[in-house]
Amino acid sequence: MSLSRRGFLVSGLAAGLIPGGAFAQGLEQRPPVRPAPDPRDLIAGSGLPGQVGFALSDARGNAMSLGHAALPIAPASTMKVLTALFALDRLGTSHRFRTRIIRSGDMLILAGGGDPVLTTDDLATLAAQLGASGQTRPTRFAVWGGALPRMRQITQQQADYLSYNPAISGVMLNFNRVHLGWRRVGVDYQLSLEARAARHSPRAYTVTATPASQSSLFTYRADEDREYWTVSRAAMGRNGSRWLPVRLPELYAGDVFQTLCRAQGVVLPSPEVIDDLPKGMTVAFHDSPPLETIIRDMLKYSTNLTAETLGLHASGAQELENSAQGMREWLGNIGRGMRLADHSGLSADSLISAFGMVRVLNGPGRDLNLRPLLKAEPLDADLGHDASIPHKVAAKTGTLNFVSNLAGYVTTPNGREGSFAIFCTDPPRRNASMGLELPAGVSTWTHAAKTLQRDMIGTFADRLRDQSVM
Repeated sequence: MSLSRRGFLVSGLAAGLIPGGAFAQGLEQRPPVRPAPDPRDLIAGSGLPGQVGFALSDARGNAMSLGHAALPIAPASTMKVLTALFALDRLGTSHRFRTRIIRSGDMLILAGGGDPVLTTDDLATLAAQLGASGQTRPTRFAVWGGALPRMRQITQQQADYLSYNPAISGVMLNFNRVHLGWRRVGVDYQLSLEARAARHSPRAYTVTATPASQSSLFTYRADEDREYWTVSRAAMGRNGSRWLPVRLPELYAGDVFQTLCRAQGVVLPSPEVIDDLPKGMTVAFHDSPPLETIIRDMLKYSTNLTAETLGLHASGAQELENSAQGMREWLGNIGRGMRLADHSGLSADSLISAFGMVRVLNGPGRDLNLRPLLKAEPLDADLGHDASIPHKVAAKTGTLNFVSNLAGYVTTPNGREGSFAIFCTDPPRRNASMGLELPAGVSTWTHAAKTLQRDMIGTFADRLRDQSVM
């Protein structure tokens, strides 16, 4: 009769054949911890075309893993990390932006305060306040946007029809976008343009769009009081919609406010744009959410207009490049070697290294408590959630054509936290596709880059857990 292994061990212990201490020691022994893969091996194994720069440090700022860490790369929307910190430091977490309705003699004025998140619904609230105030009918209705410098677009490097490259002004409505919808009616199309929000979506009269037989997807022109878009019939299909940028934001907001006031029984003249704000009495106002909330949403949804306006508010500059330079100077020694051209990362002229980004995360990022404002598990949206991953990530993505970046914090199950930046780019294809919308191959390349980033964060977390230093 054969004994089982357990029976043999128990019998051996009873007979004194196996020392109890040796047996206990054997049970306590664990297999050796498998070393974390070298990030450079992951990069080589991924086959991702282009360049990858990466840096990881622990919470004390000690570099734990570096590779091409000094390589300057377009930061894309990870630039918004710098902008968020700059605005938090200069303006404060509770800062709000106020939009006012001012009565000055026979003129009513919609005076913008540079609120980057003002919506049609907010203007509807202002219209209701105005209706309840009992104001007499004005002979003039003006819009003032001088709280911020006026710019027709964020950058000329992007196509003029892209909604994430709109105008900047002290009055901005619905992120300076208008919603274009179309449907086939017989042999042609019916188009609509709306100032769309959650509760109110009035027609936008200062923007027009017409179908046309043309090779380009869109054409655009504007005069003093109206914007004109033409849309390629061949590209429209049967029904569809998309957002278009607004380049005359004061007139757009004034037009929408006029419509909303009419619904309240308040009749306003056609809006005019003024450069100087006269003295008068505030008869209605709307305050934005606190800056901390605006920044959290900016980092989550990566809104370029919000980033540019917050940076301009923080610097007080009149040009984006000067404003970005002010932000670099604010960083002090941490900003040395960086080239900053804007606040959103939309411009390809900005260059930051992975090591430089990690220094920001470890310095002002920790001082200003950035981590709770970052999006949790940002790669899940593209790669799906993986329940087997034990570590936690809070980070900002950054995506341009053939640029895919990730920067933020990783926390291990045993509570150790590190800062990381992983910057991926394919310069030849990036340069060839500048300003294009979804060029060939970009979706596949970006998915591969994000997969590599997830794998690299895994090995970073292992190094943090074991506190092993390269």
